[in-house]
Amino acid sequence: MTTHALTDTRVLTWRSLRHVLRSPDTIITTAIMPIAIMLLFVFVLGGAISTGSGTSYVNYLLPGVLLITIASGVAYTSYRLFQDLRGGIAERFRSMPIARSSVLWAHVLTSLAANLVSVALVIGVALLLGFRTSASPLAWLAVAGILTLYTLALTWLAVIAGLSAKTVDGASAFSYPLIFLPFLSSAFVPTDSMPGPLAWFAEHQPVTAVVNTIRALFAGQPVGAELWSALAWLVGILIVGFVVATSLYRRRVG
Repeated sequence: MTTHALTDTRVLTWRSLRHVLRSPDTIITTAIMPIAIMLLFVFVLGGAISTGSGTSYVNYLLPGVLLITIASGVAYTSYRLFQDLRGGIAERFRSMPIARSSVLWAHVLTSLAANLVSVALVIGVALLLGFRTSASPLAWLAVAGILTLYTLALTWLAVIAGLSAKTVDGASAFSYPLIFLPFLSSAFVPTDSMPGPLAWFAEHQPVTAVVNTIRALFAGQPVGAELWSALAWLVGILIVGFVVATSLYRRRVG
C-alpha cells in the first residue's frame, strides 16, 4: 500500500511540475517581488537603518527576504489546488485507483521544488548585491533544512486555503498576511527599535526566531535557543496544517 501511494505521488508530482515548467514565469514572478524589496531596502532605505550588527545591510535582511519569497510562492499552490478542484480533476482522480493522499502530497512537493528554485534565484541576486557569508557547509545545510521546513509548513496552510476558498482570488489572498509578517519581525530592523507592544509581538512571533537562526548560521555564529524556538514553531504549524488539510480534503472529495 505504501509503495502504491509513493508511486502515485511521484506520477502526480511530475504532472504538477510539468505545469510549472510550461510556465516558468510563476517562479520568476515569485522571485521578482522579494528581489524588488531587497533592492529597495539596500539602495534606498538601508542607509538610514541602523542594525547594530556590524555587518552589511544585505547580509542582515536576506533571511527575511527569503521568507517573503516562500510566502509569495505558496500562493501558487493554493491557486493550483483550487483550479484542480474547480475543474473536477480531483473527482476524476477519486474514481481511479489512486491513493487519496498522493493528490495533496503532489501539490506540496511541487511547491517545495518551485520555492527552493525561487530561493536560489534570490540568493544569487543577493550575492551580486554584496551578500557574503562565513557559513560552513554544515551551516548551509542547516539553512536549507530550515527553509525546507518553513516551505512545508506554509504549503500545508496553502492547501487549507485552496480547499476552503470560494474564488480564485480567495485562494491566494491568504498569503498576504504571511508576506507581511516578516515586516513585523527582526527581518529588517532590530525589534528593540520598535514601540513596546509591537516589539513584544515581533519578539514572540515565529518569523523572528526563524530569521535570527538563519542570520546566525550565515554569520557563522552560535544559534542558541532561537533554533529550538524556530523548530518548535515550524513543526507545530506543519502538524496542525497537515491535520486540518487532510481532514478538509476528506470532506471535500469524500
